[in-house]
Amino acid sequence: QVQLAESGGGSAQAGGSLNLSCTASTDTYFYSCMAWFRQAPGKDREGVAVLYNGGFRTYYNDGLKGRFTISEDRARKTLYLQMNSLKPEDTAMYYCALDRNGWMLLPKYLHWGQGTQVTVSS
Repeated sequence: QVQLAESGGGSAQAGGSLNLSCTASTDTYFYSCMAWFRQAPGKDREGVAVLYNGGFRTYYNDGLKGRFTISEDRARKTLYLQMNSLKPEDTAMYYCALDRNGWMLLPKYLHWGQGTQVTVSS
């Protein structure tokens, strides 16, 4: 069972940036789909971005496109989420997820991390 560990969360001012990391306990070559989700208090888990086949294809939540960038370093077994121009509404717990199936931005992934908190103040 692969273990995922997110890091890089914290507090930021509106307009600032954060870079989240998600490190897997095993090689990720077997997982064709890697994604970031977020969940704010009282809200459903929301897909942020997904990366297929080592970065061959990426997809983003339409509302976040242009501010967030998903990428991967397979040698380091790490998935990244660069977040720029942060807004208070980006405040949430951010999770990474892996699966061999292509769930796109649906929260049906098999493997999940514990999450890292992002708080953006105005």
